[in-house]
Amino acid sequence: MDNGSDSMLDVFLFETDDLLEHLDDILLTCEKAKNFDPDSINEIFRIMHTIKGSSAMLEFNSLTSVAHKMEDLFAYVREKGISQEHIEGLIDLMFRASDFLKAEVEKVRAGQPLTTDIGTLEQDINAFLKKISGGAAQAAPAPAAGKGPQKDAGADEAGVLKKETEKGYPFAVRVFFDEEAQMVNLRAFMLAKKVEDVCADFDKYPPDIETNPKTAAAISGGGFFLFFRTKENLEKALPAVKDFPYTKSHSEIPPLKSAAPATAPAAKPRTPARGPAPRAARQSLISVNLSKLDSLMDLMGEIVITESMVTSNPALQQSGMDNNFTKASRQLRKLTDELQEIVMSIRMVPISTVFQKMRRIVRDMNRKLGKDAQLVLVGEETEVDKTIVDSISDPIMHLVRNAMDHGIESKEERLKAGKPESGTITLSAQNTGGDILVSVADDGAGIDRGAVLKKAQQKGLLTKQPHEYTDQEVYQFLLMPGFSTNEVVTEYSGRGVGMDVVKKNVEKIGGDVAIDSTPGKGTKIVFKIPLTLAIINGMKISVGDTMFTVPIKNIRQSFKAADSSILYDTDMREFILVRNRYYPLVRLHKAYHIDTKVTDIAGGIVILVGTHDSSFCIFADALLGEQQVVVKSLPSYLNQFGVRKSGIDGCAILGDGSISLILNVQNLYNAS
Repeated sequence: MDNGSDSMLDVFLFETDDLLEHLDDILLTCEKAKNFDPDSINEIFRIMHTIKGSSAMLEFNSLTSVAHKMEDLFAYVREKGISQEHIEGLIDLMFRASDFLKAEVEKVRAGQPLTTDIGTLEQDINAFLKKISGGAAQAAPAPAAGKGPQKDAGADEAGVLKKETEKGYPFAVRVFFDEEAQMVNLRAFMLAKKVEDVCADFDKYPPDIETNPKTAAAISGGGFFLFFRTKENLEKALPAVKDFPYTKSHSEIPPLKSAAPATAPAAKPRTPARGPAPRAARQSLISVNLSKLDSLMDLMGEIVITESMVTSNPALQQSGMDNNFTKASRQLRKLTDELQEIVMSIRMVPISTVFQKMRRIVRDMNRKLGKDAQLVLVGEETEVDKTIVDSISDPIMHLVRNAMDHGIESKEERLKAGKPESGTITLSAQNTGGDILVSVADDGAGIDRGAVLKKAQQKGLLTKQPHEYTDQEVYQFLLMPGFSTNEVVTEYSGRGVGMDVVKKNVEKIGGDVAIDSTPGKGTKIVFKIPLTLAIINGMKISVGDTMFTVPIKNIRQSFKAADSSILYDTDMREFILVRNRYYPLVRLHKAYHIDTKVTDIAGGIVILVGTHDSSFCIFADALLGEQQVVVKSLPSYLNQFGVRKSGIDGCAILGDGSISLILNVQNLYNAS
């Protein structure tokens, strides 16, 4: 496939994914309201029409066929409406079609062959259309020559041409639609909208195609007419006529000899139905490939590094910088910071793109598990880096499934426990400055401490008596690989794929997971994740000849300490007293086997660091100052040595060209 086709495929996948997500949102809203409002019907019709057209262009026949059938179904619903008794059936059918289309799109993305037999789904759509229409949803047959609409249309053609010519529209084209096209008056309306995009000043016959169903028979018999003021306008519209999927044939009609000159129309020009402003507004948003944004962010990082290298050049420092250079360097730093903020903001997307997908999961599991739960979204407008949004999508989905399967009780159990019959799952996101807190909470049964301990004992994980474990220690078992309390394998759980997958995915993006639960009241799981992965504010510290960067968000305080503040436990592990509380002490030169002259506590610096669920102290030679650094990933071949698990997240290139290792506080604590 050439580059042009690759580009078209990328656009197709992006737009179709977006349309299908939007379709699910509409269907869920309509299901909740137990009604299809006109706007929703029109929007679903547009979605199906768009998917059909783009799929046909790329020759994805299965997508084209199903989208075409659903478009025909909603063309009928748009014209005739749908009774209350058929709404549930229509929603179920649409979700089936949506799932089929999503599955086909994934096959396209993976380069797999598409489904060739869609007979069952196609038959079900046809049967449903027949049921709601009483068998009358077929297109009106074309009348025999000389009878009915054909005769009337032919007899009136001269009169219509004369009338339009007098109005100042002497140039005409007549269009006949494919015999298989149903509701040809609606097809004519769609064609008129396409023509309106390229030429707003035109007229049509029949004029009332969107409101008068009887015009379908007239169009089938005599064709659909479009009239234009000038030959140029007609020629601009012809490509839209030719490319319209339902056009069978078209022909230009010569102007009447008595036609007024096109340059001097007899009638006052008609006010365009839609001016240029809306079309201009649609150009205000563009889609950009994420790889290009990644490259832009990398380039921005290099600019930050280079700017720092220039301003901290030793030769300039020694020669003494004049005032002009100092002013210029300050202005450069200001512009660099502004550019950096803009680049980062471009990558930010609302977390609602993930949250909204969960509505469908809750809906489907309610039906399959016989439960009644509603999804509440809080802070869905919170913006996060696109890479992070993609990384947390699967963990959030896993937690929502867990909440539905393990947490929310059945209707009977909830009533017996004195709870409302309907359970609640709350997804929330909150920006706390440098971090985003994402939580999944339910008002279900909570975590069964006894069941978790029993499972841990079966797996040989207990190192002390069960009653000696705190609740938080018990919950940590749930984050271990293969740990699941579900004994029965279901569609949703019990396959040994547990919370460890969630934990790993969150830790990959520099976040951590916390669990809190109250028996009988519910469970809350919180992710703490960075706002962005690209650039961080850090404190530089030295250990021997090695430099480290500690993220500012993890630093609680730094201080000088005396030897008297050090205590040891029975395993000779060091603890340090800070504000009447003892914290574990990690000496970086011992943790990473670094040679240094500063080994005495009084000669170095102690830094109290921590995450939201653990705190400890690290010992280094000295603080070197705060600096904004660009995070550079470590080479992939280092993964085999467990570098990340030892507490090294990446590295940063400093202004003088030296390298500083970026510490992951949580991993350093776990490793030590």
